[in-house]
Amino acid sequence: MRKQIAAANWKMNLTLQEAEILMDALLATPHDLNENQEAVFGVPFPYLVNIKSKLAGRKNVFVAAQNCSDKKSGAYTGEVSAEMLKSIAVDYVILGHSERREYFNESHAMLAGKINICLENGLQPIFCCGEPLSIRETESQNSYVETQLKESLFHLSAEQLTGFVIAYEPIWAIGTGKTASNEQAQEMHAHIRNVISNQYGAAVADSISILYGGSVKANNAAAIFAQPDVDGGLVGGASLVAEDFAAIINSLK
Repeated sequence: MRKQIAAANWKMNLTLQEAEILMDALLATPHDLNENQEAVFGVPFPYLVNIKSKLAGRKNVFVAAQNCSDKKSGAYTGEVSAEMLKSIAVDYVILGHSERREYFNESHAMLAGKINICLENGLQPIFCCGEPLSIRETESQNSYVETQLKESLFHLSAEQLTGFVIAYEPIWAIGTGKTASNEQAQEMHAHIRNVISNQYGAAVADSISILYGGSVKANNAAAIFAQPDVDGGLVGGASLVAEDFAAIINSLK
């Protein structure tokens, strides 16, 4: 059974004090995780150690960095390396978020490099893909996402891709209050799994957790997650509200 994951992406929000209050409130809010479920907290770099310590001893909860460099080390002021993240026992790294692609011009090739360096350091990428509104309106979203997958992931071996985590983000639904319909989410998730299957086989495709990221909220998570190829969510705004994110965790199947 593939993992079901509720992943929080706090983005560039909260002071350290606010982050600790949020995490304390969330940990005090009833939520249960069974053996195949995980909660992942993608927090700003300065808070990784603090949040990691708060989660110590808790089952099936992990921290994620929101990015990392594609360089191993060197004169790259302001960058954070995968080796640094490994040294503080980070579990996941969010890569290829649409905001990174749009604002920082991250290419497919750069993301392939970031994936490689994460895997070399034992870090699990959460690889983001998805189309902007202009692509959706021309009904070319399937080929658009397929290109993202092929150019950033298809250099990996079947072993490396087994158990991988992908997050599908319809960019037009991020922070807009719009959400892809349950049918649209399922259609794209099934397409992603089919693309992987065609290249690597059904067993690898069936092992991959594909998360939906696009205005997931407490009141729509259960219906989205109920789709057969949706394995949880990458959650932005709603992850900043303890009760809401706890409800999203409890919506995992």
